[in-house]
Formats: sequence, C-alpha cells, structure tokens
Amino acid sequence: MNTLRVATYNIHKGVQGIGPQRRLEIHNLGHAIEQLDADIVCLQEVRKLHRREEKYFTHWPELPQADFLAPEGYEAIYRTNAITRHGEHGNAMLSRWPVVGHQHEDISDHRFEQRGLLHSEVMVHGQAVHVLVVHLGLIKASRARQVAQLQRFIEREVPPAAPLLVAGDFNDWGVNVKLALQSTHLRAFEGLRNPTFPSRLPLVQLDYVYARGLTPVGVHVPRGRIWGRMSDHLPLIAEFALPNHLPT
Repeated sequence: MNTLRVATYNIHKGVQGIGPQRRLEIHNLGHAIEQLDADIVCLQEVRKLHRREEKYFTHWPELPQADFLAPEGYEAIYRTNAITRHGEHGNAMLSRWPVVGHQHEDISDHRFEQRGLLHSEVMVHGQAVHVLVVHLGLIKASRARQVAQLQRFIEREVPPAAPLLVAGDFNDWGVNVKLALQSTHLRAFEGLRNPTFPSRLPLVQLDYVYARGLTPVGVHVPRGRIWGRMSDHLPLIAEFALPNHLPT
C-alpha cells in the first residue's frame, strides 16, 4: 500500500488585513506549504496578478502566486475564476507527481460571484488519479446548483472506476453539500470535527477533501498562532491509502 497526502488551503490571496494595516503573507505561506509535505496541494483564492498590490508591497513576488508557492520539484497548475479591476484570481493545484492533463469549468451561479473548478489528472505510481479543486459560493441555493454542476462534470469527465479527489473551500456550514456528494459516492472523513474557519478561533469546517476509490487513513488541521496569521482559513490535510494497482 502507498499513501497519498493531500492538503487543501484557502490562502486569502496571500494578504491579510485591510487598508493600510494589511500585510503580505505570501512568503510565510510558501514556507508553510513546504512544511505540509503534501503530495497534492489544492489552493483557493490564488492570485495570478494584482497590479495595485504589486505597487503597494515592496516584496510582491515576480512570479504568479501558484508558481511562487510550489515547492521545488512540484508542478503548479492554475486557472482563473475571477477577473477583477486590478487583476485576477482562481484555484491552483501543486503536485509532487506528474500532471498529464488539466481543464477548467466555470461554475459561477450569478454575476456577483465568479467561481470555477479546476480538474487535473495526476499520475501517482504510474496510475491516474483525478483531482478537482473547488471554491463554492456563499449563497445556499447557489451552492446546491454548483454541486449539481460538479456532479455532472464528474459523470462526464471522470471514468467511474478512476480514483477521484474533490478538495477545496465548500462554504457550507451544514451538511447539505456532504449529503449531495455522497450520492456521487464521494465521502469526507466521517465522525471527525476539523474546524478550519476562522483561522484565529476555528469554529466551523468549510474546507474538505472528498474521495472516491481511495481508502481514508487520517485527517488533521495544523494548529498554532502562526497558522492563524497567514490566512482566514486553516489548511486541512488528509491521507489516503492507495492499492498497489489502481484502475486507469
């Protein structure tokens, strides 16, 4: 058996605070993501560029955030969800394993929230594992429609026997998303409470790693003051056992 370590993290665009008190956290996030030692890192609220912040912060990275955050030897995949006045941001996936394909689908439900899903196919020990990174909307009815679109995407794009991971910020304070995804045979870790938001005093779990065709091993959320400073979310890390021969 081999173990696959997967992390999901909403990085809040690499900046914390508002107005003149805001601070750049992208460099600390780079060190933190390296310390997670995950095979696959699923990121939300990742900036490709932001012209205003680039001028404001002296040490704004020259690279897009996904490339800047990727540990040495990792491949970075990024696709835009939202285009704003000063730049754009979206989802990213960092992979220790080779990425053989990726695509993006717009799942925006209304014009006030631009949302998307990032689909990558990763070769783990020579076998294909499908990874979806999502960031669902803030409105309950929107999330329900986005989950339905996600399910249609999986049915259309992911072979039924292929191992599948769906990770990200689901913005669901209850069980509606969990129950809907169970009908697609996607399950998160059961019976465990792992609050990820807000990071300084986590009360609810908004961030999940759902899996199909993989055996869950364990899940945890890093704690400590430094994690509460870097983003308004905490990362979540999940581990899965992979059989020696996965279906392709």
